Amino acid sequence: MRTSLRLLVGFLLLAGVTLDAAPAARAKVLIITGDDVSPAHDWLTCAAATREILKDSGRFDVDVVGGAEVLAKEANLKDVDAIYLMVYNARTPTLSDAAKQNLSAFVKSGKGLVVTHLSSASFSEWAEFKAMCGRVWVMGTSGHGPRGVFKATVVDKASPITAGVADFIQDDELYAKLQGDAPVHVLVQAESDWSKRTEPLAFTVDYGKGRVFHHAFGHDVKALSTPEVKTLIVQGTAWASGK
Repeated sequence: MRTSLRLLVGFLLLAGVTLDAAPAARAKVLIITGDDVSPAHDWLTCAAATREILKDSGRFDVDVVGGAEVLAKEANLKDVDAIYLMVYNARTPTLSDAAKQNLSAFVKSGKGLVVTHLSSASFSEWAEFKAMCGRVWVMGTSGHGPRGVFKATVVDKASPITAGVADFIQDDELYAKLQGDAPVHVLVQAESDWSKRTEPLAFTVDYGKGRVFHHAFGHDVKALSTPEVKTLIVQGTAWASGK
């Protein structure tokens, strides 16, 4: 059997035929959206734009659902590699106990979580979510100056998330005074005129066996359209998904 296989491979090579490796499996990403501060954050168009950014990379299969309570059914997370949160529960209820348990178990088991922009303000009563996010927006404490142009500095140029990304100019809200004391690995930061501090804008968190990528970009579609932000979204989601 082995001799026959070697002869077959040899024949194919002599004939100029190559055996290509099987294409890498795409990571399955579930974008959860459906609520946010209105009209400041147009979650519907931002979710659609993010889906296109991920799909256009050719590295992901992406589903978009409205409402974080999708997490309440464990079956909804079957085969999902990373959950991408684009939701702040401004008008909708917080997560049920079942949804909280499933999200926690999902990440701790080795899956990925991507937290974006104001998503970290969600589920404010849930201490474990704050630990998962690493840093969170706290109403009345966190903030930003007027939306505008600022320089984003890449701190860790060796990370697979920032590969090929140099310092860039971003037109967005520069989030500041995010709260939390969990260990985070900062990838991108910026100087805030509002807080007078250096603020982390993209960072990672290890949670259980899972990987959390947290970025504060994305006030609107324009903010998501910066090439460097697109790259961070793709590479950060790939890192979180383990693929």
